Amino acid sequence: MKTLTLHIKNMVCPRCETIIRMELEQLGVQILVLRPGYAKVVLPESVTLSTIARRLQHHGFALLKDPDEQLIERVKIATLEYVHHQEQAAVAGTAAPILSDFLSQALGKNYSQLSKLFSGHEGTTLEKYYIRLRIARVKELLDDGELNVSEIARQLGYSSVHYLSAQFKKVTGQSVTHYRNESDTRRHYQ
Repeated sequence: MKTLTLHIKNMVCPRCETIIRMELEQLGVQILVLRPGYAKVVLPESVTLSTIARRLQHHGFALLKDPDEQLIERVKIATLEYVHHQEQAAVAGTAAPILSDFLSQALGKNYSQLSKLFSGHEGTTLEKYYIRLRIARVKELLDDGELNVSEIARQLGYSSVHYLSAQFKKVTGQSVTHYRNESDTRRHYQ
């Protein structure tokens, strides 16, 4: 038996953690720590890293060996955490730190270093990635159908409905209204 740290790509939500926990436990792996993008485990002699990699790959996960790729995954997870943190701050009526400060503090690295590494590997800037995550959250809230666009803008800390709408159109190629109408149609036929 040996203790290993696994860096796992695309492990970003509680459902991901549940799937990974289930797969590892089925292999007889003892889980010491499990959090987004990371697992510390004790492997039985009969289990190899390639066995784990194959099992996780079926669910869209990958084991990361390269330190730069591991850091990029940590940046992605921290950026997603920032979107949630920013939403909580907006709901509470408090100010969230700016993205660069949040990431620097969360990862213990200089933001310009993180940004350069991210852009070089991902082909997009950290800011554009953050905006895509934010728009994905807007889509989730639109799909829920419980809040109007003004309430969504306020909940996500947008300065105005107009700014949210313009950013949404730029990222998705469609208006918020068009997306919401399609979302309503999808819900109606489900």
